[in-house]
Amino acid sequence: MRKRRSKTELSSNQERWLLTYADMITLLLAFFIVMYSMSQIDAKKFGKMAEALNGVLRGGESILAKYTEEQLKKGHGVLKLGSLRMIQNLIEKRFEKVGRLGDVQTELTERGLVVHIMESALFEPGSAVLKGRAMEILDLVAEDVVGRPNHVRIEGHTDDQQISTPVYPSNWELSSARATEVVRFFVNNYNIPPDQVSALGYGEFRPIRPNNSIENRAFNRRVDIVILTMELSLKEPTSQMYDFAETE
Repeated sequence: MRKRRSKTELSSNQERWLLTYADMITLLLAFFIVMYSMSQIDAKKFGKMAEALNGVLRGGESILAKYTEEQLKKGHGVLKLGSLRMIQNLIEKRFEKVGRLGDVQTELTERGLVVHIMESALFEPGSAVLKGRAMEILDLVAEDVVGRPNHVRIEGHTDDQQISTPVYPSNWELSSARATEVVRFFVNNYNIPPDQVSALGYGEFRPIRPNNSIENRAFNRRVDIVILTMELSLKEPTSQMYDFAETE
């Protein structure tokens, strides 16, 4: 004689479909979360990654093969603004320790870390010859520049007061000469590769303050040491780009 099922057992069997339904809803929710996350991926970065992987799959060069072991140890391609912020803090602490924090200003920009050094700390007015104590200033900055893969730009700036001498016919020449003098100091004293540093002269055309007071003009007369982000550093030309094979 067949045993009659209780109402409780029948009810339990009829509700088992809820478990399957709940599983399906959970999977759909996970699917939409994944789709939403993918939609937030930077298109350019995704394209670069796809291009690199495509090259590897076709038997091309490995992604890491483009960088030397020494560059990878130094964090080549990894130095982001977070690391530059650490360098900024170190530089400011060193200048504060020797009581020369008033000679510099630092800021993080899209280009990288910019160290503004006032003219009075490096040069005499109208001159591109480094002062004796200027070496101390540049030594403090060089400690965090040497050995890093980032490209360094040295930019000379003046105020809007015109100069006209046999040596410097305009502020273009003066600002360029000052930037070049700082580049020469880094290369000669710290063996920074010449293709890793560059000199630019902007004259009076990139002020950081309006040229409407003596104080503001003093801030505009400066040399900027710009430690570029790795993204921009990789776009800088190097001597290896121009190594031509010898022809017979």
